[in-house]
Amino acid sequence: MRRRVADETAGVLGFTAVAAVVGVFTGVMAATFRLLLDRAGDLRADVVQWAHGSPLLGFVLVVAGSAAAVCIAAALVHRVEPHAEGSGIPRVEAVVEGRTEPGSFRILPVKYVGGLLSIGSGLALGREGPSVQMGGNIAIIVGKVLRRSRGDVRLLVAAGAAAGLATAFNAPIAGGVFVLEELVRRFDPRTTLATLGASASGFAAAHVLVRGDLEFQMTPVAAPRLVHAPFVIAVGVLTGIVGVAYNRAVMAGLRAADTSRLPVEVRAALIGASVGALGWFAPSLVGGGDRLTQDALLGSGTITGVCGILAVRFVLGVVSYAACTPGGLFAPMLVLGSDLGLLVGLVGSSLAPGYAPEPGGLALIGMAAFFTATVRAPVTGLILATEMTGSAVLLPPMLGACAIAMLVATILRCQPIYDSLTDRAVRGARENTDDGVRPEAHLS
Repeated sequence: MRRRVADETAGVLGFTAVAAVVGVFTGVMAATFRLLLDRAGDLRADVVQWAHGSPLLGFVLVVAGSAAAVCIAAALVHRVEPHAEGSGIPRVEAVVEGRTEPGSFRILPVKYVGGLLSIGSGLALGREGPSVQMGGNIAIIVGKVLRRSRGDVRLLVAAGAAAGLATAFNAPIAGGVFVLEELVRRFDPRTTLATLGASASGFAAAHVLVRGDLEFQMTPVAAPRLVHAPFVIAVGVLTGIVGVAYNRAVMAGLRAADTSRLPVEVRAALIGASVGALGWFAPSLVGGGDRLTQDALLGSGTITGVCGILAVRFVLGVVSYAACTPGGLFAPMLVLGSDLGLLVGLVGSSLAPGYAPEPGGLALIGMAAFFTATVRAPVTGLILATEMTGSAVLLPPMLGACAIAMLVATILRCQPIYDSLTDRAVRGARENTDDGVRPEAHLS
């Protein structure tokens, strides 16, 4: 009996240690990915500024450069590794659930390079989805090298995903909770130890390369009062409705891409050219959108300006994801959620000065509520918003807005975005199998 207990203890310790190794490798990978994307964003801004010195030639060069980068990213996915397309989180979820087989090692380099090209060129995509999938792929590599069982590899994929998200957003708790709440959907000791251990080790390893500062800065906000309730309710309802519309628009965009007769590379080049043209005239509107989120959390903007940002970023996010290049949905969703909250705050300050909460505080609430409406993972939304800003004073109204947003999305019968994308990923894997693609080339 004692020997069996000792063996079980050793097994858990060994598995947790393997998960920590996965976390370390993932943390280094995600940190370098983030650093290079930051450099790419700075380079894009410098090139646009330089190109304005020769307006006609500069415009052509910016548009052509963006088109070429997105075209190459799409070609890498289409011709080298199809399962590196899009966010990657749905494919990780499919592997963890056992609905498809772990993927080829090619996913890692294609996701890395393709993500740098597509996000760096200005598409409204985030780094977190690629970081999650690359973490999952690293877990597959480590698991196969160490000859872990099929069940262990799936749990290691979840652990690698947690480390990827933790590093992408400097949010180690949210990374672990997201995987437990959204991907594995259970909190048994073995899974929890592996996920939280990988998330912590990944965050620690990344900290060597990337500073562990808060992702976003906020000015101090006043404690919530009961008089603020109508505005919080408005944020919950608005983010719920727009979140449902965004989910449906993303899936409609993918259906249009799947049925398009244009070659994948041509379609991607056209999207890249459009984004390049937008970046020429309004460089602050393209890319992942972290600066837009930061502005919203500081409460800066006008009602007209915020409405314009919301309209442009809604369409840009849908079109960018339809390019079918590597890139995630988290960061674009944070932009929309924070600006929806900011809009309610600005309108409230205009109509009822002295009664409305600070616009920046409502932006934070909107960020968590929109994430809840689209992903249907309220605990992750609350923790993510809190970790990224270091502000916990608004947790009670955030909880209320998230509950309302989730209720609205449920009443409108909208499937969570990652569930819809996972179903699509599984269908794609089956079609590839029917076409004769080897099973080991499936998703990660």
